[in-house]
Amino acid sequence: MQIKYKIIALVFISLFAMSCGKKEQEKSEIKTEQSEENHDEAPQTIAKLTEEQMKSVGVTLGTVEMKELTSTIKANGLLRVPNNKKATVTSLYGGVIQTIKVQIGDFVRKGQVLATISNPEYLQIQEQYLTVNSRISFAEQEFRRQKELFDNDAGAKKNLQSADAELKSLRTQRASLQRQLLLMGISPGKVTNGNLRSGLVITSPISGTISNINAQIGSYVDVSSPVLDVIDNQSIHLDLQVFEKDLPKMKVGQVVHFKLTNNPETEYDAKIYSIGSSFENESKTISVHANVTGNKTGLIDGMNITGIVSLDKSTTPAIPDEAIVEADGKYYVFVQTNKKAEEHHEENNKGKEESQTTNFEKIEIVKGSSDMGYTAITPVTPIPPNAKIVVKGAFFVNAKLSNSGEHEH
Repeated sequence: MQIKYKIIALVFISLFAMSCGKKEQEKSEIKTEQSEENHDEAPQTIAKLTEEQMKSVGVTLGTVEMKELTSTIKANGLLRVPNNKKATVTSLYGGVIQTIKVQIGDFVRKGQVLATISNPEYLQIQEQYLTVNSRISFAEQEFRRQKELFDNDAGAKKNLQSADAELKSLRTQRASLQRQLLLMGISPGKVTNGNLRSGLVITSPISGTISNINAQIGSYVDVSSPVLDVIDNQSIHLDLQVFEKDLPKMKVGQVVHFKLTNNPETEYDAKIYSIGSSFENESKTISVHANVTGNKTGLIDGMNITGIVSLDKSTTPAIPDEAIVEADGKYYVFVQTNKKAEEHHEENNKGKEESQTTNFEKIEIVKGSSDMGYTAITPVTPIPPNAKIVVKGAFFVNAKLSNSGEHEH
């Protein structure tokens, strides 16, 4: 009986031991799988390059330097010409366009003849002027005669007064007609019976460039009809739209570097002369005005621009622009390190490879202002003092890191 109980006990112990062993094996397998999954998900941060690779692509090392950089603000805006430097040319009198002497794009000076216009009614004003001049000569003689009679008690005072009133009225008419002739571009002193003009000239009220021609030869124009448009692009300036948070940094006299949206290759300069004091519509931006300095070739009223406003200079840690690489919306640099890359599949000749390679760690940074080919940086992970970083060829190092990560996965 005792032997029977001993056999049953041994069976239970054996089953219990087998169960525990199986659980331990399952736990070990789960842990191994989790470890492999964690390894697969971990991003690759160590790039390994051989001396030959560094030489072939020109990888150059340097250090983080202290540079005096000018901080900047980026703003969008438009090119504008002040209204007092734009003119719509019209005729003071209605008539038919006889000639147009300019084309779009021509530069004209103030007073230059742009077009000629004709109308028989112009002759009537000149005729009235000659008639009034003749009547004034007769009225002056009549006034002198009546005054002489009155002085000798031979004439009535009312006749003298009537002659004086007539003379003054005619002189007023002559002054009015003279003014009209001058507005028509006709010299009153040159108006004679044999020199009456049926055509007038239209002149430019300002110096500038012809931007539009609204009339054509043979068309009728009146006072309300625009004939041409003239604009002085030499007076062009920037209207920058600056957000409220950046307004305290803006000052009169600051330099603005800007580029045209449709021509980003050419850079222009301007200088701030006025800062607005109210918001523009619902954009929550304030207009900052700047005069364009230097080259103005190709600048036209209404063009969209992107401007960079230069602020005060400050000394800050900086590296060359090409030392920074972008990935997934973040910025990185590569720093030489003694850390080793994790390897699971490449175990052959490990000691030999390590002795001939250089490792670089990918460290995230935050970009600051850029100036003269350098960019201020703030490392997310501290970079050791005097650490060697890749200042040239960083793009290749990043590509090498990406390729090695894909290979191991």
